[in-house]
Amino acid sequence: MADIAPDPSVALVDLLSPERRHAILAGAGRVFARDGYEGASMAEIAREVGVSKGTLYNYFPSKAALFSGFISLGCDQSLKHVFDIAPSNQPEETLYRAGTVVVEMMLSPFKQAIHRMVMSEAGQFPELARVFFEAGPQRALKYLADWLRQETEAGRLVMADCDFAAEQFFALCQTKLVMRSRLRMIETADPAEAERVVRGAIWVFLKAYAATPPVSPFPAPAPTAAPASTLLPEGSADHVDRRG
Repeated sequence: MADIAPDPSVALVDLLSPERRHAILAGAGRVFARDGYEGASMAEIAREVGVSKGTLYNYFPSKAALFSGFISLGCDQSLKHVFDIAPSNQPEETLYRAGTVVVEMMLSPFKQAIHRMVMSEAGQFPELARVFFEAGPQRALKYLADWLRQETEAGRLVMADCDFAAEQFFALCQTKLVMRSRLRMIETADPAEAERVVRGAIWVFLKAYAATPPVSPFPAPAPTAAPASTLLPEGSADHVDRRG
């Protein structure tokens, strides 16, 4: 089996155009979700993407490098922009956008398929879970924790441990819906209920950490256009076998 630890020479991927890199990683993600980590091969991923196996190895020298790149790119596309465009004086709006993205990610059938794959194969490939955590959840937590530190320094939030607080907020966003969805108790979450989860998470979080705690639940801000994902088309989740 391929070694899980990413090869340092994966930096060669910087030579790829963003569009080509996204296309390769999207194809790899589809194969991982369909075939599992063990069942996915570099040859099959190359066929899925439409490149030669040699070309694929030129830029991604291991299956682990592809998997890590796929997870980290999805995290960057989903969450990084939230903090890049964060308002300067309204932490509740940034939390709302971050919470909405987190809930959508955790309820996505495609991302749940990847999560199930990691959980089922981590026993056989112990490093797989570490690669997944570092490229995905840990990366997302760092984005949030760094922003929380900025808000604390600005005096809008009061917290001694921003890393721990970031974990708390993400945990609050899993209230009610995420576990039921992972257990297939619900197929599609009610958007109104997902909205309630996000707003409830913000209410509890700011009650604990805001310099001036809120006196009423946070009203949802006016909707803004979400950036289109260049990693996975909207219908990518539809073909994932939810029986697996």
